[in-house]
Parts: sequence; C-alpha cells; structure tokens
Amino acid sequence: MPVSLCDGVYWVGAVDAGLRDFHGYETDRGTTYNAYLVRDRETALIDTVKKGFAGTLLANVAEIVPLDKVDWVVCNHAEPDHAGSLPEVMAALPNATLVCTEKCRQTLALFFDMTAWKVRIIGPGDTLPLGDRTLEFVQTPLAHWPESMFTFLPQDGVLFSMDAFGQHYGTPERFDNASDLDAVMDEAAAYYANILLPFGTPTAKAMAAAEKLPVRMIAPSHGVIWRGHLDRILAGYKAWTAGAVCNKVVVLCDTMWGATERMAEELAAGAADAGAETVLLPVRKASLTRIAREVMDAAAVAVGSPTVNGGIMPQMGAVLTHLQGLKPAPKAAVAFGAYGWAKGGAEGVQTVLEAMRWEIIAEPLRVQYRPTEDDLRRCRETGAQLAQKAAEKAGAGK
Repeated sequence: MPVSLCDGVYWVGAVDAGLRDFHGYETDRGTTYNAYLVRDRETALIDTVKKGFAGTLLANVAEIVPLDKVDWVVCNHAEPDHAGSLPEVMAALPNATLVCTEKCRQTLALFFDMTAWKVRIIGPGDTLPLGDRTLEFVQTPLAHWPESMFTFLPQDGVLFSMDAFGQHYGTPERFDNASDLDAVMDEAAAYYANILLPFGTPTAKAMAAAEKLPVRMIAPSHGVIWRGHLDRILAGYKAWTAGAVCNKVVVLCDTMWGATERMAEELAAGAADAGAETVLLPVRKASLTRIAREVMDAAAVAVGSPTVNGGIMPQMGAVLTHLQGLKPAPKAAVAFGAYGWAKGGAEGVQTVLEAMRWEIIAEPLRVQYRPTEDDLRRCRETGAQLAQKAAEKAGAGK
C-alpha cells in the first residue's frame, strides 16, 4: 500500500523482502524498489520498479489517482531494478510522457522498444512544473551509471536520490526514524562499498550538488527514506567518498588443512593486542558483500591463501578480483600463506596487492605445511605492525 512522505507525495514502490542475491550482492535483509508519486495539478511518477513488480506499483498508484491521470513518468536511472517494469507501466498509463535525459533515453532504447512512448528529453537546469510544485533535475553522471540523475522537489525539500543514499533493506518500515538505525547505516555502508565505491569521485560531486539544495528528506531508490537522521547518512557519505579509514585491521584468509587459518588467527591476535579493531574473515564463510564492506574503511588488511596448483585458492581469487574492481582506498597490507612442495599462494596474493598499489609492509609470510611456534610468533608480530600502521593511517585522516 502507498505511504505518504508529505502532503501530495507518496511512496508507491514494492518490497522484495525475500531477495537474497542481487546480481552477486548478498542481500540478507532483502530490498525494496522505491518509486514515488507527486500529485499536483499534474501528477508525476518518479521511477518505477524491477520487472515482476509492476502490478504492485500500479495498484499503489491507483489507490491515489486513476492511472489515466498520471501525466509524467520520470526515469532517474535506466538500470533494470528501477526501469525494468517501464514497458508495463507506460502501457498502463495511457496519458503519461516519459521524462529522462538523452543519455538515459539512449540506454533505455537498448533495453526496450520505445516507439510507442511519448518522451520528453530534459537537459541541465531544466525543470518540470506540475502546478504549485516543480520538479528540478540534477544530472549526476556515474553516480551510479552514466545517465544517472537526481530529481528535487524544492517546495517540500524532497530529494529523490536514485541509488545514492540507498540500502538493500527490505523492512516494512519506510523511514529511517522508524527503523533500527544501526542496521540501516550498516546496510548503507555495505551498499556504498559494493556498488558506489568505484565511483567515489562522481558520487562526491553528486553529494556536493545535493548539499546546495534545501533538502529536508532524501528518498532513495532502495531501502528506507531519510527524514530523521540526515546528518548520519550525509556524514557517512562524506567519509566514504573521501576514502576515510579507521583504526581497523581486516584479516582475510582461505585454508586447506588449517595452516593458513592458524597464521590468520595469530595475525588477528597480534593486531587486536596492539589496540586495533580487528575483523577475521575466512573467505569461504563470509560473503563478498561483507568482505567489501569491512575492507572499505579498514586502514590495514592481511590477505592469506595456501598454494593450490601453483597459485591462489579460487575463492580468494574471487575476493581479490572483487576488491580490485571496487578500488578501495589504499591499505597497509601483507600477504601470507602456507605451501607444500611448491610456493605460489602468498606470492600470488602479493602480486595483486601490489597491483592495487597498497602499502606492503613486509615480505609475504610463508610456512611449509604447518606453522612452527616461531612462525606463529612472526605472524603475531606482523599483526602488531599492521595495527601500528592502521593507527597511523587513521590518525592522518583526522
């Protein structure tokens, strides 16, 4: 059912609480596909929903206004989780005109047959009067796709922010101040780490544009709407887009017969004893989503893999590929791992860390078959060194 944001403005989207995989992003709490309706002398639908949820969207709209009374459909972003239902929606709204940028039109045309749609192309600085209200459009390329934009409703201070400030959070609550704020912020951080992190510079530009607007409410395309804790999410984005790190050491490991895992435990113990927040993540038990979220704001990372077939374990290879694509802020780092009759695991990790331009604090830590007490002591000492580096990096950013 629709939910009122303020007089004449409604959430009309869909909740997908059972979703657990969003093209590889693990969504433990499900998600929402947010769409919004602004009703004035003319009525505008802002964004749609993923294919398969058009019926829910249209039923919500019909509770507020007859479908033939919708005048405009604004497309902020052409990705299918927001625009996948456009063919059904445009067919169900016979008098509606699609509003989008030329870049967005070009992208949508690669997904859909648009020949029967009425389309209005908007450019930088364009507005759309609805009556007493006006929609303003802020182009935000590459936050998240090249055609992305924000829509702003100045009379009510509502920013329809597309993917920015969103979370994969399928709660029945629609607002931040009616939800578990810690959980919402955790999901917002995970969302940024796994989706927007490679686009930190354009996202920072989009944030700067948003900060010039008299925003009182942020309505993203996923998750809850921000109305009670704007300061928290804006502070989060300021830190994340700046690549800020905290005094945290993350230890990632895979293992075959327990040797590399024992090394990881000692590295983590050394870092924790030296005062750093420490997170130990065996990569076959932790999702890529969780790993990226923890690494994003860590100042130091240890990465360990045993040698298999002369190289890195497959799941650790997937983790490193994911991190390379996300391009987190450089970390202090060390590679480690056990080997048998031939080396290659720790060396392969080191090659990737160097390619990411992380600060390598020591040669790879290696043990043959199983660690000795001296090996474990070296791991613990290296963990302490990582903690010292983490404290230095975190302090330098203050």
